[in-house]
Amino acid sequence: MRLAILLLFILGAPMSRAQDSLQTNIPVHDPVMIRQNGTYYLFATGRGIAMWSSKDMQNWKKEKPVFSAPPGWAMKAVPGFRGHIWAPDISLYNGVYHLYYSISTFGKNRSCIGLATNKTLDPASPDYRWTDHGALIESVPGRDEWNAIDPNLIVDDQQHPWLSFGSFWNGIKVVKLTADARSIAQPQTWFTLASVPRTKPGSDSTAGNGAIEAPFIFKKTDYYYLFASYDYCCRGEKSTYKMRVGRSKTLTGPYLDQTGQPMTQGGGTLLLEGNAEWHGVGHNAVCTFDGADYLVFHGYDAKDKGRSKLRVEPLDWQGDWPALRTR
Repeated sequence: MRLAILLLFILGAPMSRAQDSLQTNIPVHDPVMIRQNGTYYLFATGRGIAMWSSKDMQNWKKEKPVFSAPPGWAMKAVPGFRGHIWAPDISLYNGVYHLYYSISTFGKNRSCIGLATNKTLDPASPDYRWTDHGALIESVPGRDEWNAIDPNLIVDDQQHPWLSFGSFWNGIKVVKLTADARSIAQPQTWFTLASVPRTKPGSDSTAGNGAIEAPFIFKKTDYYYLFASYDYCCRGEKSTYKMRVGRSKTLTGPYLDQTGQPMTQGGGTLLLEGNAEWHGVGHNAVCTFDGADYLVFHGYDAKDKGRSKLRVEPLDWQGDWPALRTR
């Protein structure tokens, strides 16, 4: 009996700690979250696109990847790509789940953004089936001074879909999509939303040091808010990732920080950076559930050799600016 009680205590302890905080221990990079029929679904960078499910945002079940094998078109389009898919973005648009994703290799801008759709996110449903629509946007070295990764779908006040994306080079872009959100609208309409001046430019195919990426646009009351990640991810204990934000009355900008500096000129109000517990934090999404906003992102855990893990934090608003809730 004593042994049984001891085992129950040991097995129950991690669950109790998980329930005390929305910070979880699942290993993810570049997370984004959505809810369907009471279940939260998390998508993240991984082989075939990592997918998790949860009933409470705390206890997560690993689901099968979105793709059981790398998309054939992607293997041909991007030299060196082997099936590790980056930075997915999930949205319910026109009654269908749209999952945008990044095909690339580290530090190069021969990249593509693909799209897969599904009627449901429930793997147990008979309607569960991902349909891949191939490449939506591509960047080519020597032709483009931008990088087609880190997509994020946003719908404007007129219900037109746009896709923001970008990493390093000359920054964050947004382009208008067709009504079905599956291709670029014609004539093409592009804007630059944010950038960091490069003091050490790379070649036409390397990033240089203009470290900005991972845009996420969120509409709140009268403003569009552009969240972006600055400095360096993916270096474990040496990661310096941090999140900054600006706002605009129009989706296409200009986005200004709290001092009035444009994000196209290196501006951006600091939202969260690394500390003694987390070496770096970034690549965020903003989600609203039951009227409450949440910041979803990854952090490099200082207590676990800088491994990347999921974090979910309540997001408040102070004077029309986002602020993390003190807990």
